[in-house]
Amino acid sequence: MSGLMIVLGVIAVLVLFAVVIYNRIVALNQRADQAFADVDVQLRQRHDLIPNLVETVKGYAGHERQTLEEVIQARNAAAAAHGPAAQGEAEGALTAALGRLFALAEAYPDLKANTNFLELQRELADVENKIAAARRFFNNAVQEFNTIIQQIPGNFIAPMGGFKPRAFFEIPESSRAQLEAAPEVKF
Repeated sequence: MSGLMIVLGVIAVLVLFAVVIYNRIVALNQRADQAFADVDVQLRQRHDLIPNLVETVKGYAGHERQTLEEVIQARNAAAAAHGPAAQGEAEGALTAALGRLFALAEAYPDLKANTNFLELQRELADVENKIAAARRFFNNAVQEFNTIIQQIPGNFIAPMGGFKPRAFFEIPESSRAQLEAAPEVKF
């Protein structure tokens, strides 16, 4: 009888331990989902600012149509992207297009002095900082989640719940080259 009690006690401890690990995995998965939602909110704010910025620039540099169209196309692609990998690539292209837009603004002193343009530029810089912070938080949450599902005993419990490693929100190598290249300014 006492041997049976010991076996049942060990089984109960193992089940309790598995439940605790499973609940930790669920909590970290939810944290990563929430962190991605925070990134998404910041990206939407960025996407909402861009049309106003383009319209302001258009008033001063309307003949720079190609640059303006590139920004709008990149914005639309970024708004339509889903998932960390696709959004990372689309946001990298958008950041590069915005860099070309701001370089273009350097050629127009009246535009650089426009209060609306300056305010939009400040708002965009603020949103960029918030995006960077949200991305760091998301990537930290993903790292914690990926770690627990890859370590013992989580690697035994995670497959039972259908949990798989998550992708980080990062800019792919193909987009990094665009970001690091100096923007081309035409007069």
